[in-house]
Amino acid sequence: MSSSLSSSPLGKATAYPSQYDASLLFTIDRAANRAQLTIPKEWHGQDIWTAYEISWLNRQGKPMVAIGEFRIPWDSPKIVESKSLKLYLNSFNDSSFESIKQVKQHIQTDLSAAVDAHVDVQLFQLQPYSGPLIHDLEGENIDDLEVEIEHYSPEPTLLRCEEDAPVVFECLYSDLLKSNCPETGQPDWGSIQIAYTGPKIDRASLLKYIISFRRHTEFHEHCVERIYADIQAQCAPKSLLVYARYTRRGGLDINPWRSSQRNHVATTRTPRQ
Repeated sequence: MSSSLSSSPLGKATAYPSQYDASLLFTIDRAANRAQLTIPKEWHGQDIWTAYEISWLNRQGKPMVAIGEFRIPWDSPKIVESKSLKLYLNSFNDSSFESIKQVKQHIQTDLSAAVDAHVDVQLFQLQPYSGPLIHDLEGENIDDLEVEIEHYSPEPTLLRCEEDAPVVFECLYSDLLKSNCPETGQPDWGSIQIAYTGPKIDRASLLKYIISFRRHTEFHEHCVERIYADIQAQCAPKSLLVYARYTRRGGLDINPWRSSQRNHVATTRTPRQ
């Protein structure tokens, strides 16, 4: 299902489903947000979701549990609205399935149909657990820089390279990313990693820019694409990766990444997740 955001369950009182129901999934077109940005001709990425509250019944009526990881490709025409995904996953709670493999197949089929692209689905059993582990993002943290903050809405002109900047490779990250849900106004907390090759970016300007999202209202995926487009436009790196890992809400965390190259990002959970 895809329609205007006002038709979504986000921010509304909703009855939780009692039986498996794929029609609960609500999607949002990517095109409207991307029309506001300078999108590169070639880029790559995924929206990686972690679902911590997956449960169903086996054929004997016994509850089963798992943690899920869903990878939605960046070039899918649609994204999934988070509350609808939560409702959808909860529709499995009192439904009976033969195996974890059958549950995985249902989720993969339903999500792929919803976003009009193949979605890779993994379900991790808790005993023994083989899913993502907890670790800081790779790179150098820039949060201890002394900066004076004046902007709390995205301000791309804050971004600048150092004077006579040498070409470098750097992997930097910050835990100070915050944006807000465009429907409920609830805060979305996250950590963000920026890896690039190009003229050396002034780190203080980068931290100020990241903090400037603090009062911004936009979905996680859209924020990452805006950050990617702004860094590309202002600093012209030869290669660029922007990867955000947001804290969970409603048993879900969303972790989008966009890159100029076909990268594979680490899926370790951050300590805040």
